Amino acid sequence: MDIFGLASDLFASAAHWLVTNPGDAFVAVMFLAVFLAVLGIAVMTGARGAVTRRLAGDTVSLGRRSNTPSLRYDSAEGFWNGLVSAIEKRVPLVDETKRSVVEKQLMQAGFMGRNVARTYYGIRLFLTVCLPLGFLMAAPFFSRTMTTQNIMLTALALSLAGLYLPSLWISRRTANRQRAIAEGFPDALDMLVVCVEAGLGLDAAFNRVGAEMIRAHPALATQFALVSLELRAGKSRADALRNMAARIGLDEIISFVTLLIQSDSLGTSIAQTLRVHADEMRTKRTMRAEEKAHKLPVKLTLPLVLSILPCMITVILLPGIIRMIRVMIPALTGG
Repeated sequence: MDIFGLASDLFASAAHWLVTNPGDAFVAVMFLAVFLAVLGIAVMTGARGAVTRRLAGDTVSLGRRSNTPSLRYDSAEGFWNGLVSAIEKRVPLVDETKRSVVEKQLMQAGFMGRNVARTYYGIRLFLTVCLPLGFLMAAPFFSRTMTTQNIMLTALALSLAGLYLPSLWISRRTANRQRAIAEGFPDALDMLVVCVEAGLGLDAAFNRVGAEMIRAHPALATQFALVSLELRAGKSRADALRNMAARIGLDEIISFVTLLIQSDSLGTSIAQTLRVHADEMRTKRTMRAEEKAHKLPVKLTLPLVLSILPCMITVILLPGIIRMIRVMIPALTGG
């Protein structure tokens, strides 16, 4: 017997047991619901600050008094890391051949740390297993309207959704984060120009701009703060800038980093380089806004045709239609 036939028999047996034992199925569903609710409340209340910072793209904090960047360590993630470690002892979660690629994708989405890849794979495994399992346990409540084949297909669809939805969410989050960084990057360049022309060094300028933009553009301020931290830790300026470009993965940042490294190695004026690049970035931002404005009439065509145009045609033609009905129907009926 092949694996698909075995899986089909297992699903059929589970569905038959759920249908023939509704009382036990209800108890199992209630147990699973209470367990998941307690687990979710524990994770949400324990890591509320970490979730808030990650949604804002802020994993580096700035001192309130000295305005110097400092790392934030999430101590509340110990429960989830322990759970994933216990699962990994029995099931290998991380594909070592794709670890670097996954870590880079997660880093560009704003998740940094040593265990991000393992946690990501653990969440995928949890959703892949628990979504169809919960559906199968709840199947007796609507088994009268669904056949066994439909139940198995729905469970398979939920399993595939749990497998692929995290990667789609990571891609969506990365795109939104890069868009936010691209929108705030010209303002950051203007502040860098002001700081450098006022006499600050480039390292101190990154620190100052990161401190000033932490509320307006938290994701970009985090990256500038990380650059400042790496420079304080002893890394070279070129390596710190390249790391920032790798963490963001945006073409504007990559070109900016390349320009700064070349200006630093050739000995040209950093202030003049930043000023020229800031003007170019502002021009690009204006062009992106104009492009969106020019696309707006085309995007409005579909709702105009589907929603507004039928109403206008009805309002214009309805009086004539009513008059034709009043005149032609009596004439046709001989009245």
